[in-house]
Amino acid sequence: MRAVCRVLLDELHVKNVALIRDASFAPSSGLTVITGETGSGKTALLSAIKLLVGERADAATVREGESAASVEGRFFLRGEDAPDGHVAVRKVGADGRSRVSIDGSMATVGQLASRIGSTVDLCGQHEHQRLLKASSHLAMLDAWAGEDVAAALASYKSAFAVATEAKAELERVQEASRASSAQLEEARFIVQRIDEVGPSVEEYEEIRRELPRVENAEALAQAADAAYWGLSGDGGAVSSLNSAIMQLEYMQKMDPTLSSACEALSEASYILEDAARDVRAYRDGIDHDPASFARLQERMSAFQGLMRAYGPRMEDVMERRERAANLVSSVDDAQERVAQATQALDAAEEVLALKAADLDAARSAAAPLFAERVNAFMDRLEMGGAELVCQFAPLEREKWTSAGSSKFEFAYRPSASMTARPLARIASGGEVSRAMLAVKAALGAVDEGDTLVFDEVDAGVGGSVALALADVLADLAETHQVIVVTHLAQVAVRAQTHYLVSKNVAEDGSIPETTLAELDEEGRVLEVARMLSGNSSEASCAHAKEMLGMA
Repeated sequence: MRAVCRVLLDELHVKNVALIRDASFAPSSGLTVITGETGSGKTALLSAIKLLVGERADAATVREGESAASVEGRFFLRGEDAPDGHVAVRKVGADGRSRVSIDGSMATVGQLASRIGSTVDLCGQHEHQRLLKASSHLAMLDAWAGEDVAAALASYKSAFAVATEAKAELERVQEASRASSAQLEEARFIVQRIDEVGPSVEEYEEIRRELPRVENAEALAQAADAAYWGLSGDGGAVSSLNSAIMQLEYMQKMDPTLSSACEALSEASYILEDAARDVRAYRDGIDHDPASFARLQERMSAFQGLMRAYGPRMEDVMERRERAANLVSSVDDAQERVAQATQALDAAEEVLALKAADLDAARSAAAPLFAERVNAFMDRLEMGGAELVCQFAPLEREKWTSAGSSKFEFAYRPSASMTARPLARIASGGEVSRAMLAVKAALGAVDEGDTLVFDEVDAGVGGSVALALADVLADLAETHQVIVVTHLAQVAVRAQTHYLVSKNVAEDGSIPETTLAELDEEGRVLEVARMLSGNSSEASCAHAKEMLGMA
C-alpha cells in the first residue's frame, strides 16, 4: 500500500521558459517520467522546476522574443492542513529581474527557497545536488538513525546551550571587572546621590497625592467650614429641609397621597446630615502644620531632581541605581564573580564533553549500518563495487556547534582499491544521481525532501542495470514523489504518469517550440516502442505492451 506523500508538487504551469511557450505539468504523487527525443527540450521543464524552488535565474531563461518567463505551481506541504495547498509564482523578466509571490502575497527568492525549495531535491546537475553539500549529510544520518541518535542529540543540544550561556556569563563578568575608572567613578556617584535621598516609588506616589492637600490646607479648611455651615447652620440646607418635612407631615394627615414625598424628603434629610458630619470631620482633620508642608516640599524637590537626572520616571531612577550598583558590585567582587562564573563554565563544559561523546558514539554506531544499507542499493544498481563511506573527524572545541562536536561527511569510493573522496571531486553526474537515489531509497519515509527530481540518473545505463534502476525508483516512489527524466523504457513503464516532450520546428524558420503532453495508454505504447527500437513497428509495439502489462 502506497504511503501518503507529505510534500507534493501538484501541478505546474510554465510560460516562455527557454523553448516552452505554454505548457502544463501535473505529476502523480508516485513515479512520473518525462521522455522525448534528444534535444526535444526536456531541460526546459527542469529549468522551470528549478525556478519554482528558488534556484538562480537570469535573462537567458526567458524565451527569445518574450518580455518575461513565468512558472506557477501548486504545492501541498507537510504538516499543514491546507486543503487547497499553496500557490507559488516566479516571474523572470528579459532584464533578468525576478519576482516571487506565494499565495498571492509578494515574497523573496530566499523565502521561496526556504518554503518550497527545502522540500524538493534536484538530483541532476552537480551544482543542484544536495548530496554534494556536506552540511546536509549529518541531517540525513540522524534522520535515518531515528530515536537512537535523536535522544543523544537532544541532550547534547541542551548541554551546548548551557555551556554557551555559561561562557557568555563569564565574558560579561570579565568585561564588567575591566570597567574603566571613569565608568566606575560615575557608577559610585550615581549610587551615592540616589542613596542620599533614599527614594522609593511608593513614597513618591504618596507625597504626590498628599502635597496638594497640605499646600492648600487653609483654603480647604475655609471651604469646608463654609460648606458645613451651609448645610447645618441657621437657615442652612438641613434646617430648611426639616421645616419642609414638618409641613408635609402636617399636610399628609389631610392628604395621604403626600406620604411618598414626605418619605423622600426624610431620606434626603438623613443624607444631608451625614454629609454635614463628614464635612465637619474633614475640616477638623486638616493639618495646618507648616513644618510638615516644608518637609513634603523638600522631599518632592529631591525626588524631582533625581528624575530630571535619571528619569523621567521614579521607576527609571531606581533602575538606574540598580545598574550602577551592579557595576560597582561586579568590580568590587570581581575576583569572586569571575571565579564563580569560571567554575560554572567548567562544570557545563564537563557535562557537554560527556554528551558530545554519547552523541558521537550513537552516530558512529549508526553510520556503518546506514552506509551498509545505502551500499546495498548501490549494489542493486550495479555501480561497479562503488561504496558510500561515512567519515567522522573530531573538531576543536571552538568549532563545535549545536549539531555536534565532530565533522561528518559522505565520501565516495569508486572501487575497493581506490581512496574514498568527497563526492563532488570524484563522481560523475550519473554516478552522483545514482548515489543520491541509493541514499534516498535507504532513507525512505524519514527523508526530509519528499519530491525528488532525477535528471542524469540513467546516464550510461543499460541491460540489467536498467531493470535494477527501475526497481529502485519504483520502490522510492512508495515514500516519495519521484519525477524522472529518462531514456530507459524499463523506467518509463513503471510510472504512474508519463509525459512526452516534443520540439516542433516551424518551416518558416521561426523559433522552435517545446510542447509537453501527458500520454494515454496508446500514446505510452508508441513512446515506449520508440524508446526500445527507435520506431513504432508492430514488433516494437507488441514488446512495449508486454512491458506495460497490456499484452
